[in-house]
This record gives sequence, C-alpha cells and structure tokens, in this order.
Amino acid sequence: MLVAKKSIAGRVFALLVFLQGALIVTGGAVRVTGSGLGCPTWPECTPGSYTPVPGQAEGALHAWIEFGNRLLTFVLLITALAAVIFSIKYSKNVLNKTRIRTLALLQVLGILGQGVLGGITVLTDLHPLPVAGHFLLSIFLISGAISLRYELVGVVREEAVGILKPILPLLIWLTLFVLIAGTIVTGSGPHAGDEQAKRFGFDPRFVSWLHADLVIALLVLTGMLFLITRQSQLKVINKRIGLFLLICLAQGLVGYVQYFTGLPVVLVAIHLLGATLVWVSAWSLIKVADSGFKLKGFHL
Repeated sequence: MLVAKKSIAGRVFALLVFLQGALIVTGGAVRVTGSGLGCPTWPECTPGSYTPVPGQAEGALHAWIEFGNRLLTFVLLITALAAVIFSIKYSKNVLNKTRIRTLALLQVLGILGQGVLGGITVLTDLHPLPVAGHFLLSIFLISGAISLRYELVGVVREEAVGILKPILPLLIWLTLFVLIAGTIVTGSGPHAGDEQAKRFGFDPRFVSWLHADLVIALLVLTGMLFLITRQSQLKVINKRIGLFLLICLAQGLVGYVQYFTGLPVVLVAIHLLGATLVWVSAWSLIKVADSGFKLKGFHL
C-alpha cells in the first residue's frame, strides 16, 4: 500500500473510479430522455455557445441534460490529471512505477478519446456504433481506474488455484461479451437518444434472445464457481464471486422485466446502472484473484 484509503490521494483514486462509472449513468440518462442531440454541435453546445442558450430549439431540458454529461467529462479529466500527479509522486521508489504511471496516463488519454468519440457521436447524429464505443471505452477506463487504485491503495489478494485459474479469465471474457451484446440490443431498440437516430437494423427480439442466452451462460458459470470455491479455502474469492452472482441475478431480473414490459425508461436506466456494477464487480474479482483476460493454467 503506497497511499492510505482515507488520504487525499486515496480519495482521488476512489473518486476516479466513481466518476468513470457515473459517466456511463449520465450518458444513459442522455439516451433514455432523448437528449442525445440536446447540444447539436461539438465541441460547442449550439453554434456560437459552449453552453445551452435560452430558447434553444432542442429544448432547455434536453440541452442541459446533454451539457451536464459533457461537463462531467471535464470534472473526470481534472480528477484523472490529479491521479497522474499523485501516481508520479508516490511511485518514485517502487518497482512497478512504470505500470502505475502508465495506468494513470491511460486514464487521461482515454478521457480525451471519449471527448473525440462524443464529437463523432454527435456529428453522425447518434449512430449506434460510436454510441456503443462510448460505453465500451468507459468499461475499459473503469478497469484501468480500479487497477490503478488497487496498485496505490492495495487490495487483499488471494491467488486462484486449480481449475479456477483457467476459468476466471473465461468469466471476464464472457462478461465482456454479455456487455457487447447488450450494446447491440440497445443499438437495435427504441432508446436511441433521439427520435431520428439511426439503428443497427437487427431484429430486436433476436438480439435480445442472444443477449439473454449469454447472460444465462454467465450465471451458470458463476454459480459453478461459487459452489467450487465454497468447498475450498478461497474465502475471499468466494465472497467476491457471491457478490458478482447476486449483482448478475438482479441485473438479469431487471433485463427480463424491462423486456416484457416494453422497455420503460426507468428500468432501462436501472439496467444500465446494473451493467456498470456488473463490470465493476467482475473486474474487482479478477484483480483480487490476480487474474485477467489472459488464459492461465492450461498445460498442453
């Protein structure tokens, strides 16, 4: 542990994780309220002004929702820059200083990339591809923020052994595929951020079923891992898997309810928040088990 959790630096790294997740939620609020083009230009909100103006054609509410989402990006950027400064300061004499500083720098670069991607999204009238890219980039930035925080603040680790070694990377990959499938469902459904926005053109029912099948596979795999670790001495990993399983079950329930009730806005927003929590939980589990995307434990 290089910094204390309750120190200013420790709080900055925690805030960075929170804001990366919050950006997904506010972006979702933009989409479900139809405010995606509340600021129809970029980087300006409306021609000649970086902020909403009275009497704006898109409506004050839509304009301020979109502007608020953009404003959060600047708060996030400032936090990331502070994280870079603290990372450099506290990693001077540690062996993994290159990793720490790289993770911090990637946060800044990723946020700048989000700004560019946001501009492309607006200029393409909310095409679902850059919209999905927005979400997926946020997912990876959350991973980096969590990893950076654990490098500085520390985390109780418990090495995965036996069959867990090759299965845990499969778990994170499957979780990622579930989220990617979710962006395809979103890009084929009604909540595009604007009534005139383009859609992927896939059959919403088919992609929803595909998404649901992946979720079921994830739940089955997670349930198996929970039972396996419960019979072992891996108490920390078992607790993390149990938490991940509960979040996935709740998220799956919300998904089914929203599908069969016609995708009400509130449930769609809750589902997006749930997707963020699913990934945070999954990546935290992987870091605790000192694993990742790389398959380990296979011996041919």
